[in-house]
Amino acid sequence: MKFATEAIHSSYDPDDHNRAIMPPIYQNSMFQMKEIGEQIPFRYARASNPTRKVLEDTVAALEHGAAGFAFGSGMAGIDCVYRAFLRPGDTIIAVSDIYGGSYDLLTEVYALWGVNVVFADLTDPAYLDKALAEHANVKMVWLETPSNPLLRLVDIETLAAKAKAAGALVGIDNTFATPYLQNPLDMGCDIVFHSATKYLCGHSDVLMGVVAVKTEELARPMRAMMMNTGGVAGPMDCALVLRGIKTLALRMQRHCENALEIARRLEAHPAVEKVFYPGLPSHEHHNLAKRQMRDFGGVVSIWLKNDSKEAANSVIKNLQMVQMASSLGGVESLINHCYSQSHSGVPHEIKTAAGIKIGLLRFSIGVEDVEDIWADISAALDTARTGQ
Repeated sequence: MKFATEAIHSSYDPDDHNRAIMPPIYQNSMFQMKEIGEQIPFRYARASNPTRKVLEDTVAALEHGAAGFAFGSGMAGIDCVYRAFLRPGDTIIAVSDIYGGSYDLLTEVYALWGVNVVFADLTDPAYLDKALAEHANVKMVWLETPSNPLLRLVDIETLAAKAKAAGALVGIDNTFATPYLQNPLDMGCDIVFHSATKYLCGHSDVLMGVVAVKTEELARPMRAMMMNTGGVAGPMDCALVLRGIKTLALRMQRHCENALEIARRLEAHPAVEKVFYPGLPSHEHHNLAKRQMRDFGGVVSIWLKNDSKEAANSVIKNLQMVQMASSLGGVESLINHCYSQSHSGVPHEIKTAAGIKIGLLRFSIGVEDVEDIWADISAALDTARTGQ
């Protein structure tokens, strides 16, 4: 099946659920057993739930993996991955321009528990060779591409091959791309993560993380850790994400079309110093994006020429339709001030080194009419240029 068809039909058979067209919401914490030791597929909701199982199987199918897992939040999903495979004394090498929540988790939790946390610029694969040579017991390499918020790319296939040759697992945050745009497990990764809060759900009404793994061997420790720690997604949220995935192909196509047009126009706006969008020839990794991705995504970030909190706040306050929010990936257009929102916990000097300026703004371009989106953004940007 092609992607748009698979997103709707891959993992659900109505005959298994009284011929209901949509997966039913099994709002149950437990399921009946008729004798001691009876082996039934669903016993207790922390272990498994029929609604969650459909979602987990769908995620695994779309990412071409052996098993999927659905968690109560994105951070719960990332934490389960790290806890399942990292031990004190192990080293994890993560991309330097990592999501702020992942940075906080690694530095404030895992580093304190004895995991050696190394951040490295992996945009040049030779940098991974250097990091692997300098650090012992590298258990995992953690990628994020396109990255949040500057949309930098890394060569997934090359890095995965280098990491695997060194005996390390390869995990990747695929949230910005979604399986519609790239499938990292096909490129050599072992584990793929999504904040399903964002594009997979697509309607800004669910908090969830999902993970797919390449093999059943990797699924076993994930399944055990998920059971032991209990950060599972509820059935209602799973049903909402399943509903969202049915329109993922349509939404992503529109997100990508709108984002490319907005990015092109932003390059010509006098208030903008630089535009970050992989679909632009000016992007440092444009050629890699053309080779590695099927399209370029719905997120566009900019540096304002007036690199100040006042200018950034002026843009935000003068927007009428585009809304300031802490997340992205919904059908509505959103703006995020990454310095104080998505990366608020990252030290100033690290943010600055990564290009996360005070005047950086991240747009999640929605599926509204592109002319309406541009009219709102351009008018708000004019205030930053004029100082109004």
